[in-house]
Amino acid sequence: DKPDLRFGMEITNLTEIFQKNSFKVFREVIQNKGEICAIKVESDEEFSRKKLDDLQLFITSFGAKGLSYIKIKEGKDFQSSIAKFLSPEEIEKVKLKTNVNSGDIILIVADQKEVVYEALGNLRLKLANDLNLINQDKKEFNFLWVTNFPLLEYNPEEKRYEAIHHPFTAPLDEDIKLLDTNPLKVRSKAYDLVLNGNEIGGGSIRIHNNDLQKIIFKLLGIDDKKAEQKFGFLLQALKYGAPPHGGIAFGLDRLVMLLAGASSIREVIAFPKTQKAACLLTDAPSEVDQKQLNKRSNPIIN
Repeated sequence: DKPDLRFGMEITNLTEIFQKNSFKVFREVIQNKGEICAIKVESDEEFSRKKLDDLQLFITSFGAKGLSYIKIKEGKDFQSSIAKFLSPEEIEKVKLKTNVNSGDIILIVADQKEVVYEALGNLRLKLANDLNLINQDKKEFNFLWVTNFPLLEYNPEEKRYEAIHHPFTAPLDEDIKLLDTNPLKVRSKAYDLVLNGNEIGGGSIRIHNNDLQKIIFKLLGIDDKKAEQKFGFLLQALKYGAPPHGGIAFGLDRLVMLLAGASSIREVIAFPKTQKAACLLTDAPSEVDQKQLNKRSNPIIN
C-alpha cells in the first residue's frame, strides 16, 4: 500500500483469466477466494534459471508458496514453468492483460490477497534495484495519496472483526449501509501520503456521530455496557454534537531523509543513538551522581 511510482511493473490481477485452469495451485487459490496476480518485466535477459530460483526463495520470506513465470517469445511461442497447464486462449488473454512484448517475462504469484500483494510488491522493488530502474542520481519525487482502505478485517481466531486503522475511523458515507450486510466491504476515510515508496504521513477522518460509533463498537465486539465503561466520555461528547474532524501525522524525519537523498533515517535524525542507545553528541546516558540518588531514594540494580 505504498507503491514507488518512479518505475513501472504495475501489479496486474489475472484471477478471472484462470477461473477454469487445471493447475492445482491456481484451482485451490480460487476456491479459497484468493487471487492470482503478476508483474511484467520488460526483458528476460537477466532471468536465468538460477535467478528465477533466487526470486522464488525471495518471495517465500513474505509468505508466498511459489513463483510461476511465462517468458514471451516470438509469435505465439512462450516458455513457462506451468506451460502444460496453459491453454492458447489463456496465454493470449494474459498477454493482452499485461501488455507484453516479445522478450518480456511475466512473474506470477497465487495466494491469499494479502500475501500476493506483499510478495509482489516487495519483488517489484527488488527487481527495480537489481535492474537499475531507478536513477539514483536524478532527484525525482513522486507523491501519492493512498485511500479507500478497508475499515475492518476479520480475526478468525477470536471470531470477530478488528479495526484496520483504529475504532474511531469513519467509514465512507456510501458504504455505511454495508455495515449491516457486508462489513468487510466497507471502506474507510483513512489515507496515507506516500513518496517514492515511503510512507511519510497517515491519518483519517474520525466518526463524529454517536449512533455510528456505537454500531462500530458492536461490530468490534464491544457491547453498550463495555463501550460506556471504556469510552463513555467520547460517546457523551458525540451525543452533544461534534463537528467532522480528522488529522494526519507526518514522518518528518523520513521526509527529510528523502529530500536529502540519504539512505537511512539515522543520517538525518538530530541526535542519533548507537545500538547501545548511547548518544555520541551528548555522551548520554551518563552516570548519576550519588547525591541525586540519595535524594530520590532510588536503589541501584547491578
